[in-house]
Amino acid sequence: MLPRLLTSLSSSLGRSQAVLELKWMQRAIDCSSSNLSLDEMVSRRASGEPLQYILGTQPFGPLNLLTRPPVLIPRPETEHWVIRLAELISPTSQKPVSLLDLGTGSGCIPLLLCHLWPPGSVKAHAVDISPHALHLAQDNAALCGISSHSDNEKKPQNTFSTLEANFLAEDFAKIVANFNPSFDIITSNPPYISWNEYLELPPSVLNFEDPKALFGGPSGLDFYHAIARLVSSKDILKPNATVALEVGHDQASVVENILRKTRRFRLTEIWSDPWGKQRTVIARM
Repeated sequence: MLPRLLTSLSSSLGRSQAVLELKWMQRAIDCSSSNLSLDEMVSRRASGEPLQYILGTQPFGPLNLLTRPPVLIPRPETEHWVIRLAELISPTSQKPVSLLDLGTGSGCIPLLLCHLWPPGSVKAHAVDISPHALHLAQDNAALCGISSHSDNEKKPQNTFSTLEANFLAEDFAKIVANFNPSFDIITSNPPYISWNEYLELPPSVLNFEDPKALFGGPSGLDFYHAIARLVSSKDILKPNATVALEVGHDQASVVENILRKTRRFRLTEIWSDPWGKQRTVIARM
């Protein structure tokens, strides 16, 4: 059976990648983390479906998060800057921070920060327009042992809560202020694919992942302008707040200028990912 399955996968992935993925599929079956047969897995993968949806999980830092279509699959470049952000900011239970993650998807960004920072040091709030994404984020929070509220005042805990909302909405600042009045940190990996780039995405992305999590408007910048409107709102950012935004491969300078024009920040910088792409814009008050 294996030679047949290997041949089936090799035609679309190449032999070396097919060998690796067959091992991962078999491991998932052996560990009882999947109720699919190997034939079913290979058939779905050969049709172009992302492996992460088939296996149902994706490593993200030390976490192993649940993945379900059509919610965006966490990427290694996102993992890289989130870990770096966790090292840049050092909250404690005595000096906790409030965090807002916009377009949270699987919840990967705030949940990794909740995991990396000490207990009781962060209250994370996550926003998404998709109920599918928020349900997955809540399931991931439960998997990671992160509650929506602190159950025991004597034992510090990081918390994670969610809100279904559209942060492109003109009244979003009022909506989020009712959710939580102000934040020390705003993070986002927003939709940033332009129309031309969207049409050129590989089928494994275009045919399976949620377009609303990918398409950022004709220029790919719609959500960054919305974030700039939000941070311009009075009192939404606490003193010394930090904003961290993932960007597309050619958007860093433009997004940095969008944030600078708000006149809210004393410092902006651009972080590159491990592959040399300018990947994250950091702005600090």
